[in-house]
Amino acid sequence: MAAGFCPMLGLSEPNAVRHPYCGNARCLPITRFWQRKLYAGPRLPWHSSQDQIIKDYKMKNLNINTIALAITLAFSASAMAEGMSKGDFNAGKDKISADYKTAKANCNSLSGNANDICMAEAKGKEKVAKADLEAAYKPTQKSRYEARVAKAEADYGVAKEKCDDLAGNAKDVCQKEAKAAETAAIADAKAQMKTAEANATANEKTADARGDASKKTTEARKDANADKSDAEYAVAKEKCDAYSGAAKDSCLDKAKVTHKK
Repeated sequence: MAAGFCPMLGLSEPNAVRHPYCGNARCLPITRFWQRKLYAGPRLPWHSSQDQIIKDYKMKNLNINTIALAITLAFSASAMAEGMSKGDFNAGKDKISADYKTAKANCNSLSGNANDICMAEAKGKEKVAKADLEAAYKPTQKSRYEARVAKAEADYGVAKEKCDDLAGNAKDVCQKEAKAAETAAIADAKAQMKTAEANATANEKTADARGDASKKTTEARKDANADKSDAEYAVAKEKCDAYSGAAKDSCLDKAKVTHKK
C-alpha cells in the first residue's frame, strides 16, 4: 500500500477522516453502521467526502451546546425572577437586627442632641436595610419604591435632629430644607414607579396603550416637579422670616415669582 493513501475511501492521507473521539488522522473502515453510530447524522453515501462527515459531526455538537446554553439561561432567569432564598432573607433580617442593637449600644455613651442624632441614624439605617432586603427578596416596582421612601424618611429623621442644634429662624429654615429634601426624594421615587409601571403595561399592549403610558409618565413627572416646587417655596418663605417690614415683603414677592405662586 502506497504511503499516504487510504484504500478504504480512496483518499490521500491528508484528506483521511479524523476520528471524532481520539483525533487521529488515519484511514478508518467507516461502514454505514459506524456513520450512524459516530456521527448520528443523516445516512451518508459510501463515498461522501471528509469535509461533509466532519461538518455533520460538528453540527451535532453545536446543536447540543446550544440546547445546553438555553437550559442554563432559563434556569438563571428563573433564579433572578425569584430573588433571594428564604434562608438568605431570614439571615439578612437577623444581621440587620444585630447591627441595630450594636449601633444603639454605641449611642448610649452620648448625651443630649448628640444621642438623639445617633439614635436617629441607627433607626434610619435599620429601616433602610429592612426595605432594601425586602426589595431584594421580592423585587417589584412597589418594593423598590418603598425602599426609596425608606431612605428619604431616614435621611429626614437624621437631618431634623441635627436642626435641633440651631435656634430661631435658622432652625426653622433647617427643618424646612430637610422636609423639602424628603419631599423631593419621595416625589422622584413615585414618578419612577409610575413610569416603570406605565412602560411595563405599554410593552404588553397596543400602540394606544403605549401612548397612554407616555401620557402617564409625563403626568407623573409633572406631579413630582409640583411637589418639589411647593417644598422649595416653603423653604424660601421661611427664610424671609429673617427679615421684617418692606424687606420681608420683597423677599416673599421674590419667592412667589421664583416658584410661580
